[in-house]
Amino acid sequence: MDYKNEYNRWLESSVVDDETKQELCAIAGDEKEIEGRFSKLLDFGTAGLRGIMCAGLFGMNVYTVRYATQGLADLIKNSEVEGKSGVTISYDSRNNSPLFAREAAGVLAANGIHVYFFESLRPTPELSFALRETNSIAGINITASHNPKEYNGYKVYWADGAQLPPEHAAEVADSMKRSDIFEDVKTMDFDEAKEAGFITILGEEMDEKYLARVLEQSASAKAVQDAADFKLIFTPLHGTGYKLVPEVLKRLGAKNIITVPEQMVIDGDFPTVASPNPDNIGTFGLAIELAKKYDANLIIGTDPDGDRCGAVVRNGDEFVMLSGNQIGVLLLDYLIQAKREAGTLAANSAAVKSVVSTIMANVICEKNDITPVEVLTGFKYIGEKIKEWEANGEHTFLFGFEESNGYLSGTYARDKDAVVASMLLYEMACYYACKGMTLYEVLQEMYRKYGFFKEEVISIQFEGFDAQDKMAAVMKQLRAEPPAEIGFPIEKIRDYSTGLITDAATGATAPTGLPTANMLFYELAGGSKAIVRPSGTEPKVKLYLMAQGDSAASCEETLKTIKDALLGIVKA
Repeated sequence: MDYKNEYNRWLESSVVDDETKQELCAIAGDEKEIEGRFSKLLDFGTAGLRGIMCAGLFGMNVYTVRYATQGLADLIKNSEVEGKSGVTISYDSRNNSPLFAREAAGVLAANGIHVYFFESLRPTPELSFALRETNSIAGINITASHNPKEYNGYKVYWADGAQLPPEHAAEVADSMKRSDIFEDVKTMDFDEAKEAGFITILGEEMDEKYLARVLEQSASAKAVQDAADFKLIFTPLHGTGYKLVPEVLKRLGAKNIITVPEQMVIDGDFPTVASPNPDNIGTFGLAIELAKKYDANLIIGTDPDGDRCGAVVRNGDEFVMLSGNQIGVLLLDYLIQAKREAGTLAANSAAVKSVVSTIMANVICEKNDITPVEVLTGFKYIGEKIKEWEANGEHTFLFGFEESNGYLSGTYARDKDAVVASMLLYEMACYYACKGMTLYEVLQEMYRKYGFFKEEVISIQFEGFDAQDKMAAVMKQLRAEPPAEIGFPIEKIRDYSTGLITDAATGATAPTGLPTANMLFYELAGGSKAIVRPSGTEPKVKLYLMAQGDSAASCEETLKTIKDALLGIVKA
């Protein structure tokens, strides 16, 4: 692609608005910036689009949003899903999210596709729920999840409520490559489309249906009643959790929910945090101050689109950040115990986690006669298991989680849900408060019961518009010259791109049993693991470290050994 010609085409196009042209004129002398914005198109994958908001082919803007939506419209017009039609659209609190959502609706309407459009911002999991309620063939959510404020994104869901399958994502991407970003995109004004009957507005009626299903996932509502004085600090981090999380807790019976007032304000600039990521202790500074003031033992935070949930717990006079893995095993073990006590634990229960999530979950399942199932990274794969088991009855879905702070209980949605996770975290804290224990103490007791485990995720950032090429080179090198050890001898290598597990000693191979993915999984002597996976949404290569041992100290030592070795191998 001739980036200079494309840049000039945008400047000269009658389709491009004056404000965008002014932005492009401002970079006229910056050859590198122009090349970065116009040498390639923002990639469309199973996670849709995600990028920095700026003018150009490689930015999130109204033109790339329209372009992707035309590709989706083409896919829909060539697809048949029995009883399904139309598209449900939602958006989060990010700057330009409402605008991008309206633009997407206008493109769909211009293609004769009906749109169900949320009246205001909503959590991502409610979209996953709502599109099945409306019998939509697809869904769109405008969000960049927990990314910094400069980013926005475009997530696409299919008729089953899960994110777009790879084959459909490829069709959208191919459609975009075959068409022109200006000439081949059909558009219609949002208000005109609404007046013409192409757009149906969704509001509180859908909220009520969604909240009812979330509340059904409660495992011990009595614990909330018995611990009526339990205090919770909650923050939505300026995002979509501001309304439905406090509401579901109130309906569960919570009496002492204290919200962080500055962060209850909807603001796409996220002014009180460096980044609205609920797995970062720095994000919870204001919440910790409130917890100290009100003597609260638990803090819960949700990300801007309400699908990820983080937690901070009291340990004496200190407040400790729980990792995504720790929240996952706490909730898994709690659901097993509480449902077993209530007599509601299905005999064929199964729990699902991503392969990069803690192996402690497998041990918990095995010791409680629950079937553990591993899937690739991406909650759509957990959604696939739910769909599969609903069809064949092989298992009853108990719980699913990813180490990146995504959790789901129930089958009403096919994506991670911070609303239900917040409810269960609060309920679990009440359950153990009745037993005189904090969640920190519960976690230590679980380590004594199931064994000691420690995990860490390291993100190696790659800079520049050629970041993807640099990441590909790292993975190519690892495959061409596989290491013999990563702190400990490597016993097996799972290469998910080939779908094979190779025994390092004998060279014998066996299938992984999972779909292909760009990920290398190293099984180390002693039971620990090391994983290398390029992010699908950010210019990062992620390193997942999993250590196990007979004490917390031995886990720490093992983890450090693996970390030092892997950082010596994988470099930006």
